[in-house]
Amino acid sequence: MDMNQVRTFLAVVANGSFLEAASRLHVTQSTVSGRIQGLETFLGATLFVRNRSGAKLTPAGKRFVHHAKSIVLTLDQALHDVGLPSRYRASITIGARIALWEVFLPQWVGEMRLSSPDISIRSEIGFEEDLMRRVIEGNIDVALMYTPQHSPGIKVERIFDETLVLLTTDPTKPWPNEDYIYVDWGPSFYAQHSSNYPDLERPAQVVNIGWLGVQIILSNGGSCFVPVRMAEPLIRAGKLFLMPDSPQFKLPAYMVYPHNSESVVLEQVVKHLRQKAKLEQQKTLQVDGLFE
Repeated sequence: MDMNQVRTFLAVVANGSFLEAASRLHVTQSTVSGRIQGLETFLGATLFVRNRSGAKLTPAGKRFVHHAKSIVLTLDQALHDVGLPSRYRASITIGARIALWEVFLPQWVGEMRLSSPDISIRSEIGFEEDLMRRVIEGNIDVALMYTPQHSPGIKVERIFDETLVLLTTDPTKPWPNEDYIYVDWGPSFYAQHSSNYPDLERPAQVVNIGWLGVQIILSNGGSCFVPVRMAEPLIRAGKLFLMPDSPQFKLPAYMVYPHNSESVVLEQVVKHLRQKAKLEQQKTLQVDGLFE
């Protein structure tokens, strides 16, 4: 088995056909077929069933998808680590929910680069399930998220609490209304939201990312809950407004990392993140006062 076979397998999965995968990879269809056949021979299993509509995964193929992604990620990380120029003493990979990449983590990356220019940083966006899996597998050194899972050998540390506020494009419009977008911030938010709005029917619009909710209401009008970090610049710019008399919800943010790691800089990175999170919490409390 070689990496071209694995990458080609994932390309067929993503595009649903050998022909489209060949186009994406800039190779011939026969090359794609040859690589898949070689991979199937190595694994001793048929991975695809080809028909007029394209290529459909077999049960064995479905089971291999997860392993194929892990293989590619592991190799990419290995190339990143091994190929470091001599001026870097180590590398670190950090992953987080997209909302935490709003102001907080970009600032942390900048500060980390200034304080430790000899550490190479790989930054990624992901959701909880994928982030947890990759921390467990060792593909990510530290991850930040809202709803972590506990797992043996993994440290889950609460670092600060987000404050979610309800933003709207029209504060004079009665609320709730059909323009409201429910952002799925996880079980904690759901419980608080349900407690405050027990009679609210399922909103017509639901998104899984706060940034997406903001983009939709900026384009079409409406309202949604977002962290004060995202809300403050939008309010100051006059693009969105705080919904009068609306509640504020707390959303804990967690840092997840292995108890035992081969990384020589993980302890330093975790300490730096704790310090940044402490400042973020203080800043959030100060910004909260602007909305009272």
